Amino acid sequence: MTVRAHDNDRLWDASASAMSHVVSASGRLVAVSGQVALDADGQLVGPGDFEAQAVQVFQNLNAALQSAGATFADVIKLGSYLQDISELGTLREVRSRYLVEPFPAATAVEARLATGDFLIEIDALAVVDANRGPV
Repeated sequence: MTVRAHDNDRLWDASASAMSHVVSASGRLVAVSGQVALDADGQLVGPGDFEAQAVQVFQNLNAALQSAGATFADVIKLGSYLQDISELGTLREVRSRYLVEPFPAATAVEARLATGDFLIEIDALAVVDANRGPV
């Protein structure tokens, strides 16, 4: 399975934001529901701390991807929902710790989340080889 970015000189350089404008891939689609900063016991990690919650969200995404035989290298799209869009810079910094080139397409929006305690939620789409991991 090959993931390919299709960025070009008619679009701004998105690589500094750890994202690509357009990504394509062929294989088995893996959809990960929105992940929030809950640990395996369902306890909130980092109350009031955006960076701590973002790290937990990426750890949860990693665990979810692994359960389907995927890794962050297979992610083609991320949707990020932030309670406060002014935290976008922190999200980009945390995101860059986990993602690899070619970076996935990505969207970030300010949104009211399920509870006021959640500061961030992220969902993902990944593509893996059809014969890799559980089906």
